[in-house]
Amino acid sequence: MKRRSLLRSGKLVSAIGLGCMSFSGFYGPADEQEAHDTLAAAQRLGIDLLDTANVYGLGSSEEIIGRYLKRNPSDFTIATKAGIWRDREHGNRGFRNDAAYLRTELEGSLRRLGVEHIDLFYVHRRDRSLEIEEVMGTLLDLKAEGKVSGIGFSEISPASLRRAVAVGPVDAVQSEYSLWTRQPELGLVQACKELGVTLVAYSPLGRGMFADRSPDPVSFGDADFRKNNPRFLPPNFEFNLGKLAAFKAYAADHGFTTAALALAWCLARGEHVIPIPGTRTADHLAECAAGASINLTEEMMAKIEGMLPVGWACGDRYAEAQWNGPEGYC
Repeated sequence: MKRRSLLRSGKLVSAIGLGCMSFSGFYGPADEQEAHDTLAAAQRLGIDLLDTANVYGLGSSEEIIGRYLKRNPSDFTIATKAGIWRDREHGNRGFRNDAAYLRTELEGSLRRLGVEHIDLFYVHRRDRSLEIEEVMGTLLDLKAEGKVSGIGFSEISPASLRRAVAVGPVDAVQSEYSLWTRQPELGLVQACKELGVTLVAYSPLGRGMFADRSPDPVSFGDADFRKNNPRFLPPNFEFNLGKLAAFKAYAADHGFTTAALALAWCLARGEHVIPIPGTRTADHLAECAAGASINLTEEMMAKIEGMLPVGWACGDRYAEAQWNGPEGYC
């Protein structure tokens, strides 16, 4: 497995990481043993970056990882997040970035994961009532205390990133980035490269669209994020499937899985980009890992651009209610 720099300290991790949101049932029922088998496969494949969050399953993703780590010594680099709060009883959702909340949530993550410090701690979503400079001060304090090694933000704008970097070093920004979600190219990819910040690309496989076997919206449960997502609703979904057919055929013609080729495209966008596909199965993770061994030529990149040009996907990436949180910048 190829390696790339994640933290400003020079810490290297696998060029492809593992997103662990699906361990919590975000895309359907999750099985802990299956998740543990996937983590074991990650170790065999050389994938050593795990990405989770305190709200994934209200802590269940972290707990599943923590129980695996307790029984299986590993050198995983662990990233987690805080900043979104959920009301377990009523299902309400909001954002908090104040020092007291971030400290409390960090301690909870440390306990669930069974570790003494977090390698990369993200602010999951911005709390607009606080200036980002104040939030950076809190994160720098946590770093100085040895509770976290790296500082990150998820779904912030290039302008917010620049303000944060003016206060102190930011190690990573996480944003949705894939062949069908390319908004980060309107400033975030460039700002991260300029400022020496790693861009961690979540949902690099389009929430299952870049798989050899396409998802079936009829099978989505009520808790599945995609059930009310515009890109998975008719007629958008059928249009998107049609557009993807040529890309899937192109991957097959070259002996690649669709997932591996989509991840190779992400990696080719810059040495500072690290995709973190999410999966619950060892077999799918092996397909993802293969993407790191594909070297795309300029001709191949141009061919892919011709098949899936910027803005090709039909439907917004979020429903109106789902847009609450990410910062806009265009």
